[in-house]
Amino acid sequence: METKDGFLVINKDQGCTSHDCVRQIRKLLNTKKVGHTGTLDPEVTGTLPIAIGSATRFIQYLPQGKTYIGQIKLGIRTNTDDIHGEIIKQKDWPKINDEKLDQYLNTFRGIIKQIPPKVSSVHVNGERAYKKSFKNENFELAPREVKIDELILIKWDQINGIIEIKIKCSAGTYIRAIARDLGKILNSEGCLLKLKRISACGFNEQNSIKISDIEKENDKKNTANLIIPTISALTHISTFILNKEEDINFWKTGRAIKFDINYFNESKTFDYKKPIKVIDKRKLLLGIGFLNKEQTNINPKLVLYAK
Repeated sequence: METKDGFLVINKDQGCTSHDCVRQIRKLLNTKKVGHTGTLDPEVTGTLPIAIGSATRFIQYLPQGKTYIGQIKLGIRTNTDDIHGEIIKQKDWPKINDEKLDQYLNTFRGIIKQIPPKVSSVHVNGERAYKKSFKNENFELAPREVKIDELILIKWDQINGIIEIKIKCSAGTYIRAIARDLGKILNSEGCLLKLKRISACGFNEQNSIKISDIEKENDKKNTANLIIPTISALTHISTFILNKEEDINFWKTGRAIKFDINYFNESKTFDYKKPIKVIDKRKLLLGIGFLNKEQTNINPKLVLYAK
C-alpha cells in the first residue's frame, strides 16, 4: 500500500498509549516516519491525530486547541486524580443545583493556573513526575498557566455526585487537575471519572478511524484515502504563493524570498511573529517561512521539495 504524507486521525481506545498507536500505524503503513501530535493518557479515549512522513515536521504549526467531554466524580480523591488511582480521601459532596454549580465552574474559565497531577509527564529535575511518584518520592509541582476557552455544564447527577462537562482548552491543560480542584472548592473531593477527546489540533472525531478498522483487510486498501493532506491542516495560516521558478529554486536552497504583497491571495494578514505557509501556483506545499520585521523578505524555516 502506497503511503501518503499527511495526517491520519485515530479514534483511540481506552488502555492504549499514544506511542502504542504510533507503533501500530508504523507497522500497518510500513513506514518509520510517524508521530503523534500530543500524548493522550492511556485511559482517555478519542481523537489522536497521527502525522505521517513529512507531516511530522509540521506538528508544531497545527492549531493547539483541544476539546473534551468528561465526567467528574465528587466525593473521591485519588493519588492520580482520576478514578483509576488509589483512593486517598473520601468526603460527602454538597447538595447543589445546576445554576450554583455552574457559578463554581467560573473559577476554571479563562486563563487560570493549575498544579499538574503528580502522576503526569511533567519534568521535575530532569525526570518525569510520574516516575518520581511511583517511587514514592516527595516533590512539589509549580502551578502552570493554561487557558480554558469554553467550559459547559452538560449534566449534574446529584444522587451519584457525577458532573458531566464539555471543555475546550489550550495544550497542557490537565482535566484531572480541574476535577481535583473542583472537588476542593465544593468542600468535597473530586477525581476524573471518564474523559473523551472530541477534537485536537484542528482535527475532529468525525474524521477519525479506529486502528482495529484499519487492520481489516478491506480497509487497508482505503486507508491512504483517509490521510488528510498536510496543507489541509494549515488553513489557519496565511499563504504566500511563489509563481516564479527562480523564486522556487531560491526557496529550495533555503534562501530568503523577496516579499511581494501581490503574491498574497487570502484575507489573512501577515505578522512577522506568525508562520506563513509557502506554496507554488499548483497549490503544492513548499514549506513554512517567517516575514522579517522590515517586511521585505520571507525567511525559510521549513523547506519541502515540490513534487
